[in-house]
Amino acid sequence: MNLTGIHHVAIIASDYARSKRFYAGVLGLEVVAEARREARDSWKLDLRMADGTQVELFSFPSPPARVSQPEACGLRHLAFRVADLGAALAHLHAHGVASEPVRVDEYTGRRFAFFADPDGLPLELYEA
Repeated sequence: MNLTGIHHVAIIASDYARSKRFYAGVLGLEVVAEARREARDSWKLDLRMADGTQVELFSFPSPPARVSQPEACGLRHLAFRVADLGAALAHLHAHGVASEPVRVDEYTGRRFAFFADPDGLPLELYEA
């Protein structure tokens, strides 16, 4: 097998409109397509980053809460690569999004910081 990259990450939101504003408006992901799925009483929003990686945002009626803290089994977090961590954090803070303090990766020497989406999904900005 020769995996060549990540195509997409799927996220289920508790409040579709709020999460759409966050991922498209605050994080600046490009809206590619949006569809109402009547049979499932849900929405699906396809978002794309500059490198082509996609985020699929879903809504479902009454989704169960995801255990994310402390270190639960499963996907730990989603990390976004940024060129300037300080500028990216300033942008988040200007939009009222709190972040943890900046840390330095002990193996690469790169700076990173965690924040959360509207449902508390752990997200990371990694300066590369």
